[in-house]
Amino acid sequence: MAEANNSDMESSQKPQVVYRCKKCRRIVAAGENIVTHNRGKGESSFKWRKRNGNHQDEPTECTSIFVEPMKWMGAPLEEGHVEERLHCIGCKARLGYFNWAGMQCNCGAWVNPAFQLHKSRLDECHL
Repeated sequence: MAEANNSDMESSQKPQVVYRCKKCRRIVAAGENIVTHNRGKGESSFKWRKRNGNHQDEPTECTSIFVEPMKWMGAPLEEGHVEERLHCIGCKARLGYFNWAGMQCNCGAWVNPAFQLHKSRLDECHL
């Protein structure tokens, strides 16, 4: 019984991460909605046209997060689109893209299906 209480305390002590639209501050995702992916091989994973010529050994940080499909994504998902832009339901700002066939992250990893939100358009808040 003491073990259950300890696990409850540990889970309540973890900070909750919430992602908000930078423009209107509406919550668009939470930490539990994030789909993790293994870091890819970096620039060597991309076609030669998409490479920028910097051959760094250190991996770059992902500029996007990938999430599971959510209700606010609405009409494009319900209408059967294969790929589409994702807009904030509050202010209509473009937050990212989705593609049922998958997308490549800037780290080189392939995520399938991909519901990509750009970190530059989100605020990360710890509750």
